[in-house]
Amino acid sequence: MKCRVCRGPAVIDIRRHNAAFCGDHFVTHCREQVKRAVHEHKMMDPAERVLVAVSGGKDSLALWDLLTDLEYAAEGLYLGLGIDGYSDESLQHTRAYASSRGLKLHEVDLGQDDGFTIPVAASVTHRAPCGACGLSKRHLFNSFARDHGYDVVATGHNLDDEAAVLLGNVLRWETGYLGRQHPVLPTALGFVRKVKPLIRLGEREMAAYCVIRGIDYQVEECPMAEGNRHLGYKEVLNALEDRSPGAKAAFVFGFIDRAHPLFSTSADEERAALGACESCGSPTTTGSLCAFCRLQERAASAPEAAE
Repeated sequence: MKCRVCRGPAVIDIRRHNAAFCGDHFVTHCREQVKRAVHEHKMMDPAERVLVAVSGGKDSLALWDLLTDLEYAAEGLYLGLGIDGYSDESLQHTRAYASSRGLKLHEVDLGQDDGFTIPVAASVTHRAPCGACGLSKRHLFNSFARDHGYDVVATGHNLDDEAAVLLGNVLRWETGYLGRQHPVLPTALGFVRKVKPLIRLGEREMAAYCVIRGIDYQVEECPMAEGNRHLGYKEVLNALEDRSPGAKAAFVFGFIDRAHPLFSTSADEERAALGACESCGSPTTTGSLCAFCRLQERAASAPEAAE
């Protein structure tokens, strides 16, 4: 197996591109894929302040590394979720990466700053913890960026993530979610622009990128993600990709190019109906309090929160 560019020994093959790369040219390939995603979808420009949502995992740290190398003014925000053991290790990886690259890292602790943790939230809602986790991340990353003058929030969602979410939304015909599933969520009342620069790169590529670049990341999956239906969707899509390389990319980019405009009116209608949360001022369609403040209120009254 030889590198497509230099014909030297390759370290990774990417079947959907019918190509293999040596370490140096693979890193170049990743940078070019991010540059292409940013350019095609008009995600951001170098003059803007970028806040990277970092978790200590391969995707978010690779994203921060790529944006920094592409000379974006990117700072990181880590959100402590209070998941025993896992959160501490994730924070260690995030801090170690930021220190090694001389990058600015901000930290928010859900338990100390907001009065509850994800395990407590899952307990009081009697629902899968991923729902409370996703809600908290979206709210806190957006509010921190808004309050501190960032122009854009960049998340480490990769091609595999987007394909799995899209499959789930199509299976249930979640028109509102389909209207919002795009590499760029534009600035709106109370919302900072949100972008996904890794949409052209998969999980395997991000793991290889971190190894080649010497980025030590949290390898273990979140212990509270067991049973998450999107993991099942990924297994189905991986089997399809194995038989038909490029299937995930065709699914995701076909939707973005051809079908997303058919659902965008649902997202526009939701944005038009937004009001301000009476407690925190964040956008909401759920009444006087936003979903995060209602979750915070319920969690604060739980016996577990006082322990």
